[in-house]
Amino acid sequence: MWLPILITILLAYILGSIPSSVWIGKIFFDVDVREHGSGNAGTTNTIRTLGYKAGVPVFIIDALKGWFAVFMSKVIFGYFPEIEMPDYVQVVAAAAVVIGHIFPVFAGFRGGKGVATLLGVGFGLIPIPALIALGIFIIVLLCFGYVSLASITATVTLPIVTYFFVMPDNLILFLLSIAVAIFVPITHKENIKRLLNGTENKFLKKK
Repeated sequence: MWLPILITILLAYILGSIPSSVWIGKIFFDVDVREHGSGNAGTTNTIRTLGYKAGVPVFIIDALKGWFAVFMSKVIFGYFPEIEMPDYVQVVAAAAVVIGHIFPVFAGFRGGKGVATLLGVGFGLIPIPALIALGIFIIVLLCFGYVSLASITATVTLPIVTYFFVMPDNLILFLLSIAVAIFVPITHKENIKRLLNGTENKFLKKK
């Protein structure tokens, strides 16, 4: 059983390590987005630094990484028909792809915060709660203008939404939603400090 699990973890991490914002910035704009703005290799800083023409592809690629990691785990176990895939394998793949995004081996272990990749994971594992969380994100962003606040609010409310769709049948996915609700605020601790003291940057309009 351990061979397909290890293959899944390794490939999910490598997939997550694809630094879309860094590669797109360097190849098409001769810019390393990590040297500008917040220094983060994610969608928001890419849009602020390079505009939507770079930020939108980055968001799509990063989200697809999360979704594909979940899908890929089923494909890998398909090559081992004698082994039944444990329920936790997709969650492990989700964790590996997010860790790869945050600490990408292809970009000096300096990546993003993993929100877009987590969204992709959500659509792969809990599509309806993920869609509701996305709606909450958009509403908070439009009302207050802060991507960080929208990200934190959406993920903190995710366990509440997930509970009604997966419990009591799938405790693992509910626990995953709780882990996400804890993880995202931790990765945004500096943003939280800036929100509290009023120095957080609002999301910029289209360039």
